[in-house]
Amino acid sequence: MNLPNKLTIFRILLCPAMIAAMLIDFPMHYLVSLALFGAASLTDMFDGKIARKRGLVTNFGKFSDPLADKILVLSALLCFVQNGLCDCVLVIVVLLREFAVMSVRLMAASEGKVVAANIWGKVKTVSQIVAIIAVFLMQIILGFYSTETLSAAFFIAGEALMWISTVFCIISGVIYLIGNKQFISME
Repeated sequence: MNLPNKLTIFRILLCPAMIAAMLIDFPMHYLVSLALFGAASLTDMFDGKIARKRGLVTNFGKFSDPLADKILVLSALLCFVQNGLCDCVLVIVVLLREFAVMSVRLMAASEGKVVAANIWGKVKTVSQIVAIIAVFLMQIILGFYSTETLSAAFFIAGEALMWISTVFCIISGVIYLIGNKQFISME
């Protein structure tokens, strides 16, 4: 197994620790969650760069890298819903997009084709990571200094960032489906 694929696997393995840190209430749990999420997000950046630079792009990587991204982002979003930091409708929209894209990838794979992520998928992932990091940072700040006004402002700001990333999610999903319509069969 090459280094980029090991980084992808490591990203997946960081998710349970991040989930535990988000759901178990202990001092500075959002700071620990942010550190784990940040480390996992960095592996996403490095695995792709290393794979392309060293010519280590594999079919395993083309499938597992986007899957690892989905596991990481959806884990964080679902924990945010559990903790009252995010609207569940947003997560449902993200899940629908991910299932649709995954279905197209599976149909392409059944025809022996591997469909890699496009630039819009990367924009979607980066916008989600930025929104999630911002929510973590706001929760960390609230852990030190919390007022009703600040809490309400941070909730609104977090929701706005999450919905912006969800709009990118929808756009990237539509572009992906249109660009790969040859794999969608109505038979």
